[in-house]
Amino acid sequence: MAQSSDPSLHVRAAKPGDAPAMLALESLFPSDRMSARSIRRFIASPSARVFVAVRGAELLGDLVLLLRANSRNARIYSVVVNPQARGLGIGNRLVEAADRAARREGRAAVSLEVRTDNVAARALYAKRGYV
Repeated sequence: MAQSSDPSLHVRAAKPGDAPAMLALESLFPSDRMSARSIRRFIASPSARVFVAVRGAELLGDLVLLLRANSRNARIYSVVVNPQARGLGIGNRLVEAADRAARREGRAAVSLEVRTDNVAARALYAKRGYV
């Protein structure tokens, strides 16, 4: 499992003040972008867990995990990593945080969807045992 040797790189729960940086991160990608409203809604929602990967004050990635009521599964809704920060293990650390949160919430499994052309994401999920 790739991880940065930078001790200032860590994953934590998102805060409302992270929304502008998350929106800026979304703007780096041509499709599948979340709106500012969606980001704020997910951060505030009791049925979502939002994680951010930060180094110092810089937000390098984020993940939205959905916890539907009356479901034994959680769902990774979105994972975004700054292209300039790829190779630091950020995606893996975010998915690891989501997996832990799902287990804490009593979920039996975590599901997700990924575009067939997203080779890097598919490799990450395969390495973590997703099919």
